[in-house]
Amino acid sequence: MTDEEYSAFYMSSFSLLVRQLYAMTGDFSEAQDAVQEAFVRGWGRRARFSTDDGPPEAWIRTVAWRLAVSRWRRARRGRVLERERVHALPQEVSGPGPEHITLVAALRTLPAAQRQAIVLFHLCDLSLHQIAEETGAAVGTIKARLSRGRAALAEHLRDEPEAGSAALRRSERMNHCA
Repeated sequence: MTDEEYSAFYMSSFSLLVRQLYAMTGDFSEAQDAVQEAFVRGWGRRARFSTDDGPPEAWIRTVAWRLAVSRWRRARRGRVLERERVHALPQEVSGPGPEHITLVAALRTLPAAQRQAIVLFHLCDLSLHQIAEETGAAVGTIKARLSRGRAALAEHLRDEPEAGSAALRRSERMNHCA
């Protein structure tokens, strides 16, 4: 991939990937930082990305996810950072409605692996095989994560019926995280 192609890929994919990672992490600032760092790392290997294979979104998303997870582990060691992440509301999200906030809050209650599987399947419209390939987990494991995550989300959203059903309708409209 040439410099110009990579720059065009960055311009066309950055906000999409940030939204996807935001859905996975529940932290908009963290999503921006992780995706930006993933693109910086991708710059050094852009020559290995083939334009015939399409945009290397999966590679960038996987690197960004791993960066976010790594940061979470460091933050867990220092509880001050963890408290700030939990209590901080995204500052740059323009006017989230109650259904958006409910859905993000519900996703935050899930374990990271279940949240990642749900976002990749339902919001990014990836197949089970694509998710398995991207995460390095078996297809059966992805199915189990989806099943458990859906059950937990249903329980959480049932507690807030109006906002919960609106959040589910909105997530269905967010096909491909766009």
